[in-house]
Amino acid sequence: MLLAGTAALLVPLPALAQTATKEKVAAALPKLKEFARQIVDKHLVPGLSIAIVYRDEVVLLDGFGVREIGKPAAVGADTVFQLASVSKPLSATVVAGLVSDGKVSWDSRIRDIDPGFTLQDELAAANLTIRDLFAHRSGLPGHVGDDIEELGFAQGEILQRLRLAKPAYSFRNGYSYSNFGLTEGAVAAARFSGRSWEEAAEERLYKPLGMNSTSSRYRDFMNQANRAALHVRVDGEWASFTRRNADAQAPAGGASSTARDMAQWVRLLLADGRHESRQVIAKDALQQTHVPASVRGVDPKTGAAAFYALGWNVDYREHGVEWSHAGAFSAGARTLVHLIPGEQLGIVVLSNAFPTGVPEGIAKTFFDLVFVGSPTRDWVAYANEIFDAGYKEMMKPSLAYATLPATPAPTLPVSAYLGDYRNDYVGDAKITESGGSLYLHLGPAGRRFPLTHFNRDVFVYAPMAEAPKARVGVSFLIGPHSKASEVTVEDLNEYGLGRLTRVSPN
Repeated sequence: MLLAGTAALLVPLPALAQTATKEKVAAALPKLKEFARQIVDKHLVPGLSIAIVYRDEVVLLDGFGVREIGKPAAVGADTVFQLASVSKPLSATVVAGLVSDGKVSWDSRIRDIDPGFTLQDELAAANLTIRDLFAHRSGLPGHVGDDIEELGFAQGEILQRLRLAKPAYSFRNGYSYSNFGLTEGAVAAARFSGRSWEEAAEERLYKPLGMNSTSSRYRDFMNQANRAALHVRVDGEWASFTRRNADAQAPAGGASSTARDMAQWVRLLLADGRHESRQVIAKDALQQTHVPASVRGVDPKTGAAAFYALGWNVDYREHGVEWSHAGAFSAGARTLVHLIPGEQLGIVVLSNAFPTGVPEGIAKTFFDLVFVGSPTRDWVAYANEIFDAGYKEMMKPSLAYATLPATPAPTLPVSAYLGDYRNDYVGDAKITESGGSLYLHLGPAGRRFPLTHFNRDVFVYAPMAEAPKARVGVSFLIGPHSKASEVTVEDLNEYGLGRLTRVSPN
């Protein structure tokens, strides 16, 4: 599962009056390195890498901890991490490059450049632009598409099925963070330029900046010898047994990179598209990625609005505008980029663990060290509290099935549930029996999940490898002749798209 990675937005910065100087930044770096070592020593994450840029100079490039728990290989500046949603601002920069080439416009209509894509809302379908999709204001409900990606559907199939989702709000009149909405915007922009997304990213950004270890292909990440494994907590300890192929949403979450490569990207951003004395991306095209296009939230205490631009969070604080984006894979990754352009200062933190607020904690601590001279609070603990709360909220639906009823009603005979089911969003599903137990088969590869009886016609299954104790309900509606006429898979039904009708008797 890919998470929105919004914890960075919830951690306020202290009121800071000072400005950065070369001396203050230099004094902060050894303290930050020691802080990062302590984080690893305390097992808050297995490993992490940090890149810091100040006034077009890479002033810190370092790694801490290990690539994989239980193995000695250390994390360094050239260790490749999966970026998760930090892919979004990276992708916005790629599209800005295509815009600066005149290949496409931020206001190009999707209908004109990708006629096969549509949405249920006719107004949105007719007028939707690349800008709308990168600003998460298309009307698409937030996580639509993420669920069936987990089942192994390809990018094209998922994008076509977005039309089945009812809009969460009227077109351009709301904000809902959509991985596959942004993916469509990026893929359409690249297609209009005559390239695949992966080719466009390489040719327009990665190669010109010398980001030689950066890719938007999962196979390239897996082919890297120096790569960080994913980690999740199991009984309080970090464990590495999960993998996450995000090719289907490559622009939104499928990039991988190193601290060294990301530092070059940050240099480009802070220099308005210039890199090594060359204008790689037109200033106007790049600046549009930082112009607020949606209100993503309002602080209930201060009333201050938080904005989303094009692939970037935008906030206005003591030091002026700030650009940031966090990333998270529940399968075991946490990342962050945070820039203060008025100070010509930026930091990237890559880590190989979930859930954790370590990237936000490191960034906030660094800014404190620069502007105040010492941390104003334990930012890692604070960020961890927020992430833990968010993780618990995410897992809340499974709590309904954590404890079996004391006296569950018996099931019908197994034969009542067996058969083929389908709908246009989830596709085909099958209920089979083996050794007296029921199994749910989902997705194009027919992923097979054992079903555990909960109560009468309700069963549970465990869809997330990273959370094997999390249980999700699978409910059957019994029709004529005491046979199931439909099945509802709850984790696929957030938007009413998880009800599948029986299509064959058994």
